[in-house]
Amino acid sequence: MTNALSAMLTERDWILTDGATGTNLFNMGLSSGDAPEMWNVEHPERIDKLYKLAVDAGSDLFLTNSFGGNAARLKLHSAEKRARELSRISAEIGREVVDRQDRKVVVAGSVGPTGEIMAPMGSLTHELAVEIFHEQADGLKEGGADVLWLETISAPEEYKAAAEAFALADIPWCGTMSFDTAGRTMMGLTSTDMAKLVEKLPNAPLAYGANCGVGASDLLRTVLGFAAHGTDRPVIAKGNAGIPKYVDGHIHYDGTPELMAEYAVLARDAGATIIGGCCGTQAEHLALMRDALESRPRGERPTLEAIAEAIGPFSSAVDGTEEGAGAPERDRRRRRRRA
Repeated sequence: MTNALSAMLTERDWILTDGATGTNLFNMGLSSGDAPEMWNVEHPERIDKLYKLAVDAGSDLFLTNSFGGNAARLKLHSAEKRARELSRISAEIGREVVDRQDRKVVVAGSVGPTGEIMAPMGSLTHELAVEIFHEQADGLKEGGADVLWLETISAPEEYKAAAEAFALADIPWCGTMSFDTAGRTMMGLTSTDMAKLVEKLPNAPLAYGANCGVGASDLLRTVLGFAAHGTDRPVIAKGNAGIPKYVDGHIHYDGTPELMAEYAVLARDAGATIIGGCCGTQAEHLALMRDALESRPRGERPTLEAIAEAIGPFSSAVDGTEEGAGAPERDRRRRRRRA
């Protein structure tokens, strides 16, 4: 299989990915609690439209509708035996969209977390996690995905299991984590921790980075953390379109297209190569992001003050990478000893 993303990375200074899957599908009629992956077979024309919205807005890469398409997540909908099928179809629809284009576009097979807690804290063993990820990876590869895209991971053990599974499937991959707890993942990793983790993997990703989280400002602080580690590996920035607010019975993200355009340029200047949006990001956001990346020259690496001034304040004063910061568990042990 041709490594389309690697080829694109050699030709481009930046790559624009897509926006939100959930936000756009909800706008098309998806109900809360429903499995988006079932629409791959029930409403394939809507998934075609989802992908086409991103491509028409200027995305060079889009993610398939398979985020929750693993057996562990589909078990909640009594569809665990359809993981490979639903993932395959999500990629097949993507290939059809790409085949209609007159420019290069990459189909990235989305792989989300299992939703289970890894052992020893939980019951999900490494072996079972590898099996779950491998099944979905095979389906996405069969459907024609150019690359796999692991996203919204919080535990290093799950990241490692996915990397092993993708090696078994023999397909390149990218992987992001979500830093949503004062600059850490839910399981306590900082941007520095992730950068070190990635470089130690036997099957390292083509690119790594952050997605979702709290807001665009916080995500850019994480990107700066990756850059400070000095990695040569391409960095991914896929931030939410502002902060979620409950308006008229629906979740609404307050980030305007103009704000996301500023975010895209700042992400590029902060060190990200692959740039896109997550929750709340729609076609109108992507179009302005593309225009800003094409029209505005590269600038100096932004400071935290410049980021806050341009797109809003951070949700926390620190992100865990400051000098003297320890992992949450170490800090708790120290407090217990002092007590």
